[in-house]
Amino acid sequence: MNVSLPGGSLQLGDLTVTRFGYGAMQLAGPWVMGPPADLDGALAVLREAVELGITHIDTSDAYGPHVTNRLIREALHPYPAALHVVTKVGATRDEQGGWPPARDPALLRRAVESNLENLGLDVLDVVNLRLGNAQGPQPGSLAEAFGTLAGLQREGLIRHLGVSNATAEQVAEAQSIAPIVCVQNMYNLAYRHDDGLIDRLAEQGVVYVPFFPLGGFSPLQSTALSAVAARLGATPMSVALAWLLQRSPNILLIPGTSSVAHLRENIAGAGLTLGADDLAELDKIGL
Repeated sequence: MNVSLPGGSLQLGDLTVTRFGYGAMQLAGPWVMGPPADLDGALAVLREAVELGITHIDTSDAYGPHVTNRLIREALHPYPAALHVVTKVGATRDEQGGWPPARDPALLRRAVESNLENLGLDVLDVVNLRLGNAQGPQPGSLAEAFGTLAGLQREGLIRHLGVSNATAEQVAEAQSIAPIVCVQNMYNLAYRHDDGLIDRLAEQGVVYVPFFPLGGFSPLQSTALSAVAARLGATPMSVALAWLLQRSPNILLIPGTSSVAHLRENIAGAGLTLGADDLAELDKIGL
């Protein structure tokens, strides 16, 4: 049963997706390693997301590793024609749960082939090149790695390309090599380093996907967010999601959860309308 998802839809190249998507990262076990504690619950969340009308699922074969992609395949394959799965390559996992980079050409090809196999696909809708490290974007050229993905795109294994955890300079460098349809970076009310980049991408028709959209709040900032939420009779999470949708028309949400109830709460909360006074008060959090 489809519901009215907040935010309408966006274009990832020639793909139409709902602005309210679903991030599958939390479906894996603790620290995004191993299988979920509740397999049936994980499968139910994926099926519910599609049943509610979500047409954009964000994943990576590094989650688990391999866990979330295999769950997506088990829950949803054969995929509805309207559903588009977006994945990431450029990092792998080690035994300590770290995210070491894996951006050599051979490793990138292997990662693309692994995503195809575990998702049960012949072509990936969108592949993001993950850059930087756990501390955030890091300067440096992406030419070799992104050029490798562009080559795999020409081979027909990838429809569209994007970048993740990237600096503005790396976004521009990627665009000089091949068109991109999205940028996925950390961004939220309290962490607004990409404000200028978001506005430039909006002018270009490129989608911006914030990850960890609800994280990064200090106690003081949480107090400010909670005050607005209390005045509106809403949860802080609802206000934070609604703020992101109202921040710019090119923002696409991928909040994750392993709970069907929480998924429904996120959808309802993101549909909250924030007034001018609310937005002015929330904007102070990021200053």
